[in-house]
Amino acid sequence: MSTTQFHRRRKRVLVTGGAGFLGSHLCERLLSRSHHVICLDNFFTGELDNVQHLVANPRFEVVRHDVTQPFSSLEIDEIYNLACPASPVHYQMDPVKTIRTCVLGAFNVLDLARNLGAKVLQASTSEVYGDPMVHPQPETYWGNVNPIGIRSCYDEGKRCAETLFFDYHRQYKTRIKVARIFNTYGPRMHPQDGRVVSNFIVQALNNQPITIYGTGSQTRSFCYVDDLIDGLIRLMESREELTGPCNLGRPEEFTIRQLAEQVVAMTGSTAGIITQPLPSDDPTQRKPDITIAREQLGWQPQIPLRDGLKSTIAYFADSLGSHPNKAQA
Repeated sequence: MSTTQFHRRRKRVLVTGGAGFLGSHLCERLLSRSHHVICLDNFFTGELDNVQHLVANPRFEVVRHDVTQPFSSLEIDEIYNLACPASPVHYQMDPVKTIRTCVLGAFNVLDLARNLGAKVLQASTSEVYGDPMVHPQPETYWGNVNPIGIRSCYDEGKRCAETLFFDYHRQYKTRIKVARIFNTYGPRMHPQDGRVVSNFIVQALNNQPITIYGTGSQTRSFCYVDDLIDGLIRLMESREELTGPCNLGRPEEFTIRQLAEQVVAMTGSTAGIITQPLPSDDPTQRKPDITIAREQLGWQPQIPLRDGLKSTIAYFADSLGSHPNKAQA
């Protein structure tokens, strides 16, 4: 069987956190590739509405289950472990549960992969770099993380999950992939998730002042969800020895103030921009070095920020029942 045929054969794929923002897009893409998809979610932050359009597909299953509890299946070829609240508002709501989800969830998907001989991908995060002292951030950078701060339940939880993945790989020969995901945005983001893109768009569509923290000079790199999903699938299908970690994000930096001004212009908001004090441990800059993804996966983001924002604004305008005041051409 050729490599192309192997990659395109129908598989049984488990997506933990499958009803979340990224998970629902991943389930949709995997179904379009004719795979059988099991969406596992405890619906803490995931929404059934995110996958409602998929439930009629006979190759799609929804299982209500918490990844902190073991999950058994007779046959699974691949596992994408996306289960974890990913925004500060949600992961700080119950920090102990966040750590349990990161660590016990990693144990459970790794044990399942080991028992079934499945390949397993960990959705890690750029937060493992903390407030970086190296810029842009390559995968070789060990990070600058506060282990006792209010964000550490997520940052350190994900770092521990990466440790477990590589220990299972070394000790049990488990087939692993680790993706470090940078800021991702797009349709199906939760309107109250506290992340900067959704915050700004919701505030602007409601004609409320956009809130930026600090001076707004801190930077982020924003990757549209379709590009990110393509990167995850390419990493999963890459050669066995490419375990990662692999940065996935758009290597184009914007200040938070620049993003706010772009959203204001595209929505026609007249409420302006206000500032609040910078939260504790908020990184001052974030930009991925995607050399590995470019060279090993042939991947780099294709969708410019303006185009991605246009689709995201349209989604929120529809879900909120409001409409931008200005054309988004």
